[in-house]
Formats: sequence, C-alpha cells, structure tokens
Amino acid sequence: MAKVELYTNRGCGACVNAKRLLDSKNVSYQEIKLGSSRRVDMEFRRRTNGSKTIPQIFINNEWIGGFEELLKYEQADELDWRLGLSERPHVSLFTRLFRRLTGKIY
Repeated sequence: MAKVELYTNRGCGACVNAKRLLDSKNVSYQEIKLGSSRRVDMEFRRRTNGSKTIPQIFINNEWIGGFEELLKYEQADELDWRLGLSERPHVSLFTRLFRRLTGKIY
C-alpha cells in the first residue's frame, strides 16, 4: 500500500471530496492540517512550491497536486496502481503521446 499524505484545512470542500475518494478505496492516509503549527505550514510551502490551494496530495512522497489532479488520475485509470491497489495498467505508446500532447496525466 502506498504512503498517502493530504494537506487539508477546515471548511475545505475539495479536501472532503479527496478524503471521500480515498476512503471509498479503503486507502489509509495521513491528514496534515494546515494552521496547526508553524512547522507544518512551512513544510507545506516547501513541499508544494508555495501552493495556495488545498488539498495538496502526496503519494509515496510524489507530489500529485490537488483534488482535480487526483480525479484526473482516477479518470485515467491510474490512481489504483499509484495507490498500490493494482498492477500498472498497460498504456500504448500512442496513448501516452496523446496524453502528453493534450496535457492529460500519463
């Protein structure tokens, strides 16, 4: 199982949606609440290059992005293997090139 970290804040609808998606997959995650300490806030800025949006999600220490990016991985059928729930899907070279050209996650 992958190590999943979520930076969240109170009153964040996208944070709730990200947690629901992960919960629906029975994935354990560490929720790191912004504003809980100066150290946490500084770590968040460093790890996300100063991102202003939440949630921000890391899978196995790889910065995925926010809830929209998490959804893109889900829609591309790549989230489960990133979470360690399935084998990496076979994606043709054409599909990978198309995704790169169109800006979709590959």
